[in-house]
Amino acid sequence: MDRLRGKVALISGGARGQGAAEAKLFASEGARVVIGDVRDDLCGETANLINGAIGSAVVRAVHLDVTRAADWRAAVDTCVRDFGGLDILVNNAGIFNMSGLEDTSEELWDSIVNINQKGVWLGMKECVTAMRRRGGGSIINISSVAGLTGSTGSTAYHGTKGAVRLLTKAAAVQYGPEKIRVNSVHPGIINTQMVDIIPEAMRSQFQNLVPLRREGTAEDVAKLVLFLASDDSSYCTGAEFVIDGGLTAI
Repeated sequence: MDRLRGKVALISGGARGQGAAEAKLFASEGARVVIGDVRDDLCGETANLINGAIGSAVVRAVHLDVTRAADWRAAVDTCVRDFGGLDILVNNAGIFNMSGLEDTSEELWDSIVNINQKGVWLGMKECVTAMRRRGGGSIINISSVAGLTGSTGSTAYHGTKGAVRLLTKAAAVQYGPEKIRVNSVHPGIINTQMVDIIPEAMRSQFQNLVPLRREGTAEDVAKLVLFLASDDSSYCTGAEFVIDGGLTAI
C-alpha cells in the first residue's frame, strides 16, 4: 500500500472519471495529490471525498484550464508550496468528439487540439523544472487507441491522440538523461462520462468486438497509471501502454 510513499502527483482532469480514480488510488498508495479541473465544485468534492476516506488532507483541488500556462504554473506552485515538490504528472484532461473530417468545424478542431494536445505540451513544459529539482520524475500522458489506429470519424480526436503519442516519445528522449520518464497510456472504450456521447447500439457493437467482451473501467486505467507512476516501472520510458481489452489486437 506504499508504492507512492513520499511522492507528490499532479493530475489534470481530476474531478471525475479516470482522473478521480487515479487520485483515489494514488492517495491510497501513500502519495500526496493535487487534482486540477475546470469543474471547480466537483473537483473540490472529489478531493474532500478522498481525504475523508484516507483520514488526512492528502489531496488538494485547484482550478486548472490545461490550455492556460498560468493555470499550470499555479498548480505546480501548489504542489511545491503545500507538499514540497512534484514527482508525478498525469496529463489526463481531454475531450472527445465523433465528427468526421468534413464535419469538423475550425472552431471544434481548435478546441480539441488546444485541450488534448496543447494541454499535454503545456503540462510537461511547466512541470519538468519542479521534477528536475527532485532528481527525476514520471510523466504519464493519457492518449487513446485512437492515437494508434484510425476510424470512420473522430478526426480531430485521432489527430490529437496521435500527437500525444509522439510528444511523449520526444519528451522521453529529451529528459531521460535527467531521470524524468515519459510514457503514454492508450485506453480503449472506458466506461466514463466522456464516452456517453457514443450511441448505446454502437457501444454494444464495440463491446462485442473486444476480446474481453466488456468496456474498461476508470479503475482499470488507474492501476496501469499507478504502475507507470511508481518505481516499479523505473526502466520504462518513451513507450505506449495499451489498455483496451484486446481491441487493437483484432
